[in-house]
Amino acid sequence: MSKSTTPHVAAQIDPAGVSLGELHALQLQRLQWTINHAYANVELYRRKFDEVGVSPSDLRALEDIRRFPFTTKSDLRETYPFGMFAVPMSQVSRIHASSGTTGRPTVVGYTRGDLDRWADLLARSLHASGVRAGMKVHNAYGYGLFTGGLGAHAGIERLGATVIPMSGGQTARQVQLIRDFEPDAIMCTPSYLLAIADVMEKEGFDPSATSLKVAILGAEPWTNEMRHEIERRWGIDAVDIYGLSEVMGPGVATESARTKDGPHVWEDHFLPEVIDGESGAALHDGAWGELVFTSLTKEAFPVIRYRTRDLTRLLPGTAFPAMRRIEKITGRNDDMIILRGVNLFPTQIEELVMGIETLTPHFILELRREGRMDSLTVRIERHPDLERGVCESAAAVLQQRIKVHIGTTVEVRLAEPGELPRSDGKYKRVYDHR
Repeated sequence: MSKSTTPHVAAQIDPAGVSLGELHALQLQRLQWTINHAYANVELYRRKFDEVGVSPSDLRALEDIRRFPFTTKSDLRETYPFGMFAVPMSQVSRIHASSGTTGRPTVVGYTRGDLDRWADLLARSLHASGVRAGMKVHNAYGYGLFTGGLGAHAGIERLGATVIPMSGGQTARQVQLIRDFEPDAIMCTPSYLLAIADVMEKEGFDPSATSLKVAILGAEPWTNEMRHEIERRWGIDAVDIYGLSEVMGPGVATESARTKDGPHVWEDHFLPEVIDGESGAALHDGAWGELVFTSLTKEAFPVIRYRTRDLTRLLPGTAFPAMRRIEKITGRNDDMIILRGVNLFPTQIEELVMGIETLTPHFILELRREGRMDSLTVRIERHPDLERGVCESAAAVLQQRIKVHIGTTVEVRLAEPGELPRSDGKYKRVYDHR
């Protein structure tokens, strides 16, 4: 591996005060460094650039990034475990990896500098979410190879707040520590925060009476309807934090608690694009498509035009004017269900569920093949405090709304309270039995 000068990243910019011109100049400097660093030190990038006839010298403006090839998850699996690392292993301070449930896990590495920048960006994200130094933060993201727990942990400490490193699981103990330790904020997945609320209410406690003021939630798609349900039950602000391990981990983009209008991308460290998922063509800001990221300051694991599969659009900045926002992520290319010619996403059904007060947010989708046709069953837990007849009427309303709003016929079947699986990490909505 050749030596390449680390980009000048010591001085952190003020995301609320930087001008667009200053940001673009910084992005170009860092992007040129990243392209050179990746080409010099990662064989896969060198091969892919050469195959399409581009070189680092072709990067003269930010728009020139469109000339370079995409990186996909299959590239990361092809180079498993350490083929995407751009520094010697002696410089790698930490390794994270995906679960690998659908194949080889994707493995990412971090230098000491990468970890410092990650902590800085998490601290910036927490501050944007309303967390301040001296507050207590209950961290219920999973620790270990998953980036959520340790990534959030470092950011909480970097901000000067107190971290409660609970990790995921042990929901009854989560309830106990929230009541006993009186944290100001909590970090976890949105579905798990609802599961904690269920247990708390079952034990006779009111979630809205706790000390919590804000929840920083991510790691799975969730709708504004789920946000409203969380805020109603807990009496808090619920804000969205976005990230993925291949790009860094949590803290790539974050919502402001003041605006709650979609996560702002920290564009001094990540260059976002939105592309047409079929053709790969770059789309203009405001158009819906697949989100793509290029890292600007990562040393151990630079990523060039990484296809996230997340569906969104880029919007102008509000709380941080120079930093663009992404529309709240509510679906992925690979989450889409095609049912008898109709495209639907689990979050579309979630949105309809949240609009019916007599339904609970706990549901799963089961796909089956009946003859030559696919069928979809929505299994949803009935409300524990309502008569079954009321819940059956609500299920019938949901079935009708799915047909009207999504355009396909499904079966809605009631489950008993607590019958469906819970998760302390990413919640699995779809069970494909075909």
